[in-house]
Amino acid sequence: MPSDHAPAVVAALAGLGGQRVWSLMVSLFGDMAQGQGDAIDGPVLSQIMAALDVRPEANRVALHRLRNDGWLQSVKAGRISQHSLTPMGRRESAAASPRIYAPPPDLDEPWQLALCETGGAETEATMRAAGFIPVMPRGFAGPRGVRPPEGCACLPGTEAPDWLRRAAEPSALEDDYTALLEALQKLEAALPPNAALSALDVAVLRCLIVHNWRRLVLKHPAAPGGLIRPDWSGYRCHLLVDALLARYPRPTLAEVAAASAAG
Repeated sequence: MPSDHAPAVVAALAGLGGQRVWSLMVSLFGDMAQGQGDAIDGPVLSQIMAALDVRPEANRVALHRLRNDGWLQSVKAGRISQHSLTPMGRRESAAASPRIYAPPPDLDEPWQLALCETGGAETEATMRAAGFIPVMPRGFAGPRGVRPPEGCACLPGTEAPDWLRRAAEPSALEDDYTALLEALQKLEAALPPNAALSALDVAVLRCLIVHNWRRLVLKHPAAPGGLIRPDWSGYRCHLLVDALLARYPRPTLAEVAAASAAG
């Protein structure tokens, strides 16, 4: 059973939006059981989800949905069910992981501005696919080393003005990033040393951090580091997420199972 620290951890992030049970489960398996052959025993999964304040019936519904969607598979090992990602679930998790677990960007990263002859949804889709983000009508920013699509006029980026840096930010997510930043700051101040948390506690903590970060960072393309404001809430969240995940490293599934049994 999770320790007395678990309720405080859950409370710090529970007020944020997007806490759908099936999505929490995707975050958990993506963080803890992404490897080939990794599986979480049913009783251990039940303890983790209970610590996340998920009711047993909601846990069952989420498992059923993810099995039907082809994300999870369940097999019996004696009297215990073991749950794991399907090949599709592993592929999708692996595809998202580089963005979720990327280190904070270098704010001195060189960038370039690409100007296109036409605008519109088709042009934007082409530029996004090439690694560029829109910052003005027919204008897109990307890392210096990325080759833009044919027909673009490219200018090397210099010291970017504040308005251009703000244009590179996902403004629709500003309130969400601000709320996450406040929650992470409170969490960082309240958390005990790593040694005070069990492996089960750490699994719960990491699930919540990864989940709340994942649901925002995957909604928008990454901006070149040279266009990121150091006081942007999304960048400050990235710093804290990176620090907290390093402070509380991922335990092995065997360690989580042992902590569950000890409780």
